[in-house]
Amino acid sequence: MEWTLEVVVVPVTDLDRAKAFYVDRCGFRAEIDASFFEGVGRFVQLTPPGSRCSVVLESGMPDPPGQPRMTPGALRGLQLCVTDIEKARAELVKRGVEVSPVLHVSGSGWVEGRGEESWNSFLFFQDPDGNGWAIQEAPAPLAQR
Repeated sequence: MEWTLEVVVVPVTDLDRAKAFYVDRCGFRAEIDASFFEGVGRFVQLTPPGSRCSVVLESGMPDPPGQPRMTPGALRGLQLCVTDIEKARAELVKRGVEVSPVLHVSGSGWVEGRGEESWNSFLFFQDPDGNGWAIQEAPAPLAQR
């Protein structure tokens, strides 16, 4: 049996503002924007280019049993992988996203510039609510790893 991660909920305050950010600025594809039950919230599903995992933005949906909702802006550690970190940065900057310079980890912490080792080049940005994203450079496309 496969256990595939296919959807991550991203807590936001304004669905339309968040959808515009992810679609217009980050280039995510809008998959679903619907209210499934009258009077019970709205559900927006978006997918990063080339990804098999989507994010969901929601408002007004009931809390899952025993799982209170995250506060908008509290999510950290979402990570996208690309094969060209500098090209990814240029694309985000062109689309108006405030993104960090290319950084890598050294013995003294984060340092500006590409890392010499595979998997050691990163970018960071936040959505309008402050949810934190990382972009990591991978040595090859997912299908080739």
